[in-house]
Amino acid sequence: MSLLDRNTLRILFTTLATASLLAFVWLARKPLLAFLFAMLFAYLLEPLIVLLQKWTRCGRGVAIAITYVAIVGAVLTVGLAEGPRVVEEGRHLSDSAPELYNRVASGSIAFQVGKARGWSEATQARAQQLIVGHREEVLSTIRAQSSKVTGIAGNALWLVLIPILAIFFLKEKSGFARNIEGLLENQSSRQLLSDIMNDLDEMLSHFVRAQLYLAAISGAVYILVLSLMKVPYSLVLGTLGGLLEFIPFVGPMVAGVLILAICFGLNFGHMVMVVAFLLVWRGLQDYVISPRILGGRVEVHPLVAIFGVLAGGEIAGVAGIYFAVPILAAVRILWSHWHRRGLTEASPETANEVVARH
Repeated sequence: MSLLDRNTLRILFTTLATASLLAFVWLARKPLLAFLFAMLFAYLLEPLIVLLQKWTRCGRGVAIAITYVAIVGAVLTVGLAEGPRVVEEGRHLSDSAPELYNRVASGSIAFQVGKARGWSEATQARAQQLIVGHREEVLSTIRAQSSKVTGIAGNALWLVLIPILAIFFLKEKSGFARNIEGLLENQSSRQLLSDIMNDLDEMLSHFVRAQLYLAAISGAVYILVLSLMKVPYSLVLGTLGGLLEFIPFVGPMVAGVLILAICFGLNFGHMVMVVAFLLVWRGLQDYVISPRILGGRVEVHPLVAIFGVLAGGEIAGVAGIYFAVPILAAVRILWSHWHRRGLTEASPETANEVVARH
């Protein structure tokens, strides 16, 4: 009797293949992330291209070219109109960063803030001692965040590749789907794969567009309200707030902490108003606006989404945080179709009841 029978060899082969695939994904994570973001960027542009094809009756390649030219023109127009102000505010903010860093390191910021808010000398001294006592933790956090920003800037080449790779996804989207379906010979398996891909396509396109709408709304509200309250660097902070809205859960929290830290460090006189605005806006965004825009297409329970975001952040950083929700939604779609297929094979009547409930 052989020590390694057929079942054992199959298990070993599956284990080795899975380990090899995971190793490949880890080693090639940067280009894979670039491809994933390019795919999401293609989903973002897909409605515009389809609309152009209907209006102009042109080919898909021409519609893609027109869309890219229009996007470049819009970016240049906005950049020429608002770019100088954003750059100027960003330069002033970066110039004041070393001074703010030194005030935090020495604890002198406690006396400056305390005098502006009418604290007693004893309270100012206690606050200064508290900051100095935790100086290393604060400064290490600042340095860690600075290194992350530097790392993102170092990956700028991959960001440039994203719109270029998206052209191929847009041009050959239907061809990719047909090629994948053609790998299967069984008709029922091919139909199952087609249904899964259709649901994934609908979910991803809805998710990407919803994230864009939420980011645009959030950025506009941040800029408008912070400007009305005369918050320093309101345009830069509002723009960052809108961009961070793309990162579920964690991004808005980072934006709020950043806004409060800048206001606190620069002795802004209406901190209570800023805190109240951030809390009210977060509630409106999370419980009123976001559910209406996202709708039921993603269908991921909030607790599961929070767990996925936290786990994704530990595994893959910012990219893991961003892709956690669509990955969980994709897993739900896969499980739903697989479960429905099992019910169909066991009892067609039960499967029809499950389909009717969904």
